[in-house]
Amino acid sequence: MHPLSSSVVYLVLGFLQLCVGVLSAPATARGSGKAHADVWPANSTWPDSGNSTASGSWNSTSSGSWNTTSPGSSTGSPTSSGGTSSTYGSTPAFVIYTDRATGGAVLPAVSELEGYTVVVLSFLLVSGAADQAAAWAALSNDQKAALKSEYNAAGISVIVSAFGATDSPTSSGADPVETANTMAQWVLDNQLDGIDVDYEDLAAMNARDGNAEAWLVTFTQTLRKKLPKGHYLLTHAPVAPWFSPVFNATGAYLTVDQKAGDLIDWYNVQFYNQGADMYTTCYSLLTSSGGDWPGSSLMEIANAGVPSSKLVIGKTATAADGATGFMDPQALGVCVAQAEKLGWNAGIMTWEYPDADSEWIKTARGSVFPL
Repeated sequence: MHPLSSSVVYLVLGFLQLCVGVLSAPATARGSGKAHADVWPANSTWPDSGNSTASGSWNSTSSGSWNTTSPGSSTGSPTSSGGTSSTYGSTPAFVIYTDRATGGAVLPAVSELEGYTVVVLSFLLVSGAADQAAAWAALSNDQKAALKSEYNAAGISVIVSAFGATDSPTSSGADPVETANTMAQWVLDNQLDGIDVDYEDLAAMNARDGNAEAWLVTFTQTLRKKLPKGHYLLTHAPVAPWFSPVFNATGAYLTVDQKAGDLIDWYNVQFYNQGADMYTTCYSLLTSSGGDWPGSSLMEIANAGVPSSKLVIGKTATAADGATGFMDPQALGVCVAQAEKLGWNAGIMTWEYPDADSEWIKTARGSVFPL
């Protein structure tokens, strides 16, 4: 996924509720069997984050109080996203990214995103916030609080995505601990519900020397110290081939899952931009990927040891939002129904708003996740 300001391919492409709380294909560019979405419980208590500005009050740039109520409700009542209560950070999850400014508010009216449970502001780079993340940061504290409160009341979490296709933190020498602490504090200061790790440092992972995996594990462990599990979302958005046996020498994301998977809520797996005909049929998406990246279909990843409940299927909203791998939402819905019969129910991710909206996700959810 590309930050808009850095991508040629994709150019033109609450109140914390009142409280006391890729691998692209070698030559391409990148930009749950239950009909229940998450309703996520209160952030009323958590361990000390280990930072003086994050252990009982916001720092001077934040709203002045902790978030004691996170998205939705802990009561178990249905929400507008079509779910009943479950553990915060569990699946099914229905995720949409927003990187492209639309000329209006930072986020659209909640009704335009009915059917989603998470909206992801892109991107937070090593150098600072860009695109929609920067637009959110520019809002006043009151504006952030009001907007997030509205989304949370509708059962939708608001998080930020780190890195994207133009950021190479490992190759550039960024320290994983320092970077994680800085980004976690940015989440806290900006009143968000968590962070998505869209790591696409191709040079580092392709080196197959274990440095990329080690960097990601340390980065994830450090994030969780400041963003406790069950109170903040921490997801990753790996490209599907990084689960392929092609990377068995160092494991790529299989290693990350083995060493830090218990800290990661789920994976927004990018089943696109990996070469012509990759992941374009239900068979290649769900059962046998074949092609350049064997072993990277949904159930092949699950059979390699990654829980299928953590494998959210990611697709572009339109063909123009990616290079390859597009499926229209009707076709995707057929695959989702087949996946459910195989025991999967983790949910759907799409890149990006406004090309995908409420109608898009309703179609893709189909009969497996009806609203």
